[in-house]
Amino acid sequence: MNSSFNYKHLFYFWVVAKEGGMARAAEHLGLALPTISKQVRALEQELGVSLFKTQGRNLVLTQAGVVAMREADLIFAIGEQLPCRVREVISGKMVRLNVGISDGIAKMVVHSVLAPILSEPDLRLLCHEGEFEQMLGELAMHKLDLVLSDRPATAHSELRITSRLLAQSPLAWYAPPSLFAQASCGYPQSLASVPMLLPTSHATLRLKIDHWLEREHITPKIVGEFEDSALLATFSAEGMGVFPGPVAAQEELRRSYGLEKIAVIKEVEEQFHLIYTARKVLHPLLNKLLAIAKNS
Repeated sequence: MNSSFNYKHLFYFWVVAKEGGMARAAEHLGLALPTISKQVRALEQELGVSLFKTQGRNLVLTQAGVVAMREADLIFAIGEQLPCRVREVISGKMVRLNVGISDGIAKMVVHSVLAPILSEPDLRLLCHEGEFEQMLGELAMHKLDLVLSDRPATAHSELRITSRLLAQSPLAWYAPPSLFAQASCGYPQSLASVPMLLPTSHATLRLKIDHWLEREHITPKIVGEFEDSALLATFSAEGMGVFPGPVAAQEELRRSYGLEKIAVIKEVEEQFHLIYTARKVLHPLLNKLLAIAKNS
């Protein structure tokens, strides 16, 4: 670490970039405009590059400024978490794990995927759900320790994001009692005669299902599309339609929703990927999940 680097200069630059101008940053921080301007100029002199340029009446980041802003985001995101993390260590309690859950993944399987670490004493599990790219952004800023997704992340050498296949499950069709007989008789062509619920295009699973239906020459009667797999099960349980779900969730779907498996969908599986940033020191629970993935 460069001990001569002035992080106060970086902080003022960061606020200016976030606020979109020197005047707004000065107002936000309760400081005089010349003070803010001087701090930013000092950082530019230290780095030997211009971080801002004028564009009309606006102040915008240069290419170097974009890079500096990205790094500042990482630094100050970690800084925001520091007091809470230190207090937890001092108390001797609580192992915090921040998990991002991509909106396309089957939520009913998340518990079983994380089951190997749930017995950790004093675990505090924080689960955040969102779109795939949003979760990767949170991971890159170290706001998340890992992301669970139905797809791998594209390798990104700069952000050091990497993926590991953690688990996979065959898919099956499930139906409520009111539709089970009709959907089962003459399977798979019988699926064309019953209403169908499907995941939205956010899920990698949707494309696989669409291809399978096309191969089987089935024109589905799609009556609903859902991002959340639990909503798929809920609406199916009310008799709205049949839907595809992981075989791994069969017992939960039967017990909690009263749904029965029609048949396994041949050659179609749902994957569960563990995405993380490759750092020298990884979260111990992340290491445990990676070890399980390696041995499975």
